[in-house]
Amino acid sequence: MTARIVAGKAVPRGAFPHVKVAGGFVFVSGTSSRRPDNTFAGVEVDELGTTNLDIRAQTRAVIENIRDLLRSVGADLTDLVQVTSYLVNMNDFGGYNEVWAEFFDASGPTRTTVAVHQLPHPHLLIEIQAVALLPSGGQS
Repeated sequence: MTARIVAGKAVPRGAFPHVKVAGGFVFVSGTSSRRPDNTFAGVEVDELGTTNLDIRAQTRAVIENIRDLLRSVGADLTDLVQVTSYLVNMNDFGGYNEVWAEFFDASGPTRTTVAVHQLPHPHLLIEIQAVALLPSGGQS
């Protein structure tokens, strides 16, 4: 088994890796839209402090972050087998589902989406964890 913190990505806020490869699978820790500088994609705060949170931008950023994490071990989004998505508000399901369809069709990974009370930062609307099958030639 190998665990990896991926350079150039937001450092995990705890003692866990971005990805762990075990038994031919890649396990991706819960991933958000957080950037390496600790800002978040899909978050705008105006000069008066009004916050606008965008589920589409956050979902896109999360999936792109997962893609980068998978690529660090020689896998890609097409290798995903199973995904669990956590939404703070199920009213965001439509926007999340719309962006999901930009990346995947019905032949993509299995998916479960659940509502949660909150995520580790109040600006987060979504977090996704994933499992992929490591393609032959990937890093073990």
